[in-house]
Amino acid sequence: MAISRREFVRGGIAAFTVSFAAPRFLCDLALAQGQARRALVVLYLSGGNDALSTVIPYSDPQYYARRPTIAVPAGSVLQIGSDRSGRTLGLHPRLVALRSIFNRGRLAVLQRTGYANSSRSHFEGTDIWSTADPKSPAGFGWIGRYLDRLPQPVDPLSAWAATGSLPRTMTARTVPVPAIPSPQQYAFASPNTGADATFARDAAMRIASHLPIEQPHLSFVHATAQAAFATLDRVGQVAAYRPSVAYPNNGLALALRAVAGAMVNQIGTRVFFVQTGGFDTHAGQGANGTGTYAGLMGTLDAALGAFYADLVNQGLLNETLVLQFSEFSRRIDENASQGTDHGAAGVMLALGGGVRGGVYGTAPDLRKTPDNVTLENNATDIHYETDFRSVYATVIERWLGGDAAAVLGATFPAGPDFL
Repeated sequence: MAISRREFVRGGIAAFTVSFAAPRFLCDLALAQGQARRALVVLYLSGGNDALSTVIPYSDPQYYARRPTIAVPAGSVLQIGSDRSGRTLGLHPRLVALRSIFNRGRLAVLQRTGYANSSRSHFEGTDIWSTADPKSPAGFGWIGRYLDRLPQPVDPLSAWAATGSLPRTMTARTVPVPAIPSPQQYAFASPNTGADATFARDAAMRIASHLPIEQPHLSFVHATAQAAFATLDRVGQVAAYRPSVAYPNNGLALALRAVAGAMVNQIGTRVFFVQTGGFDTHAGQGANGTGTYAGLMGTLDAALGAFYADLVNQGLLNETLVLQFSEFSRRIDENASQGTDHGAAGVMLALGGGVRGGVYGTAPDLRKTPDNVTLENNATDIHYETDFRSVYATVIERWLGGDAAAVLGATFPAGPDFL
């Protein structure tokens, strides 16, 4: 179902600028919903991540012929074995921590994920992956629809977007999801201090307690404010979290540190959304696997490596699943600016203690021949092998304990058996 801009904004009002302390029964209810303490972390690489620079078919001569400048040298890749068709693969040389996690059997590489007639638009592509609906991507998010099916009342912190505004993935019909980019800055805003600030907060809570039936929009705002006040103290616990490892000082790592803090403090959040950008690499991607793209991989690897180590130390790895996506991949051939343009199918990564690590699906055959079914658009793009909604269905059914067909609106062929 399509939603209007007004509905989208209304759903996003829960990107709260004020906050709250939840009654104990709401915390207990949140822990009782679904799979107890399991957490899903949805990681979005914004801009369209280049799959062929993340997972490299280093034994394919066409990879080097079609990317004479930006190809990663075979001797630099971090080898991860072969796919079921026998093509040898390696990770980008900056993904040292992820290769270590792969070797421990806790990282799944899901190749050639996508959908038919992939959109090359950043906005439409992101909406399609966010709603899991290529035909009508203006509806509620797939995570939002999952949240709508949870038993009522749903805890105000059942989900958390670590972003400045609410992503479509988390928009729901009935569940307001807070967008909290920084738990340290999530507080009741008052010009006063001390007792006066406490009085101001108490007054605001009393005002929000009135839900006038004859004024539904005001009632909605007050209810949303109540939900925000019900989260303040729990978010404060996250802000005070002292991790077991040092996290890098970048946005992605700090968001993942907040996720770890929320899990350690058991504040009731089951689904998190984090993102990092810069993947629209039309120019200057970097020669021989170095440069701009290498920097992106370094940021990703360092953040996920710290998060993984923290979860292990806190005994939470088995209760955590990280699922990564991007709105599309890039063209196979490098362009004249030593970058890559918008493409089609890409790679997803799944990381966690419950993940069956390994390489899933097959790498594309990069030969420009008419009979090459692994490519499309005159052999300029990678053709999808696994519908990304099959991956979502696996996560909903096996990790979140939900009804995938009801959430996604259809059934899909069985996806990679990574959980």
